[in-house]
Amino acid sequence: MIISSANRLQHVQEYYFSRKLAEVRALNAQGRNIINLGIGDPDMAPSEDTIQALVDTSRKPGVHGYQPYNSIAPLRQAIAGWYGRTYNVDLDPETEVLPLMGSKEGIFHVSMAFLNPGDKVLVPNPGYPAYAAAAKLVGAEPVFYSLKEENGWLPQEEELEQLLAGGDIKLMWVNYPHMPTGAEATAEVLENLVQLALKHRFLLANDNPYSLVLPNEKPLSLLSLPNAKECCLEFNSLSKSHNMAGWRVGMVLGRQDYLQCVLRVKSNLDSGMFLPVQHAAIQALSNPDAWHEARNAVYAQRRQKVYELLELLGCSYEKNAVGMFVWARVPDQVTNVEAFLDEILYEAGVFLTPGKIFGTQGERYLRISLCLPETKIEEATNRISKHLTSAKTEISL
Repeated sequence: MIISSANRLQHVQEYYFSRKLAEVRALNAQGRNIINLGIGDPDMAPSEDTIQALVDTSRKPGVHGYQPYNSIAPLRQAIAGWYGRTYNVDLDPETEVLPLMGSKEGIFHVSMAFLNPGDKVLVPNPGYPAYAAAAKLVGAEPVFYSLKEENGWLPQEEELEQLLAGGDIKLMWVNYPHMPTGAEATAEVLENLVQLALKHRFLLANDNPYSLVLPNEKPLSLLSLPNAKECCLEFNSLSKSHNMAGWRVGMVLGRQDYLQCVLRVKSNLDSGMFLPVQHAAIQALSNPDAWHEARNAVYAQRRQKVYELLELLGCSYEKNAVGMFVWARVPDQVTNVEAFLDEILYEAGVFLTPGKIFGTQGERYLRISLCLPETKIEEATNRISKHLTSAKTEISL
């Protein structure tokens, strides 16, 4: 290069799945036919009505131009209605709903809108890597709080009080239902976090895209709690809950003054969501309960097959976890989890995600996606079984 890269790139690396999936593609180019159980990319289609809305709208005249930065009013109204029905949250579609071209993108928008260089951000460990990466890209400092299996993967108030004692935390990320572990937070846990945010005067942001995928209880929103709008934002997305990952339809919800700050960033980074996608999203948000139940029934069957794979590997796991992944602890005799999973990738042709990419608290874990048909999960199990049998045979020889 004839110029050097920006200093901010010294603090972040290319996203793990960007690098690893390129590695998988290279193996496939060699004819390896890798079974990818690593990434949460829904393989089932959106509802037929959703697709039809996209097709019908795209054929109309005058729909291919720029759109409002805060999207069309009917989409905001549909989101507010969906939140009212699903989460019992009352939102003003004109002031408290901001559609986004993906909630991952919104994580960066919020970081740009509220964080200055040197500000500190509480980030879960383990947790979605984008929280820390976005903080670093804007010059802020991620401060990790520990989530542990023995505590149900929930924040511990004593630790948080210690981290907040300096008074320099400006933003805290939570993600419940939690990815990668699938843990759910109760209303009481979230209420305590709201009180901490009010007490220590920081913004609390909940990333909530998994609450409709294999839920154990009625889906819960942070914004349903008393006084939450004073100090909280919530992100959601149609990627996981409506099988629309590539469509890039997300949202951030909360008080008008917070959303106006986000819009000031967003309006300088995109030129509005494609109108046919907006109309498709409106249709998707009216999917009946039966559609969601059918999707979850498929995931539940796949999850049983994943349990069989984990039993083969000798892993322990929680059967009440929520979402489209299964998080499992790898047996202690496996000294290097990432190397073990690379061996499975290269020798058995199955890609599983090492837990360490989500933080140091994930070192002894792996994550398996439910986003492949049962037959593929069964094939993955058979491949791994053959590899483990072969490896034992070689050792005995």
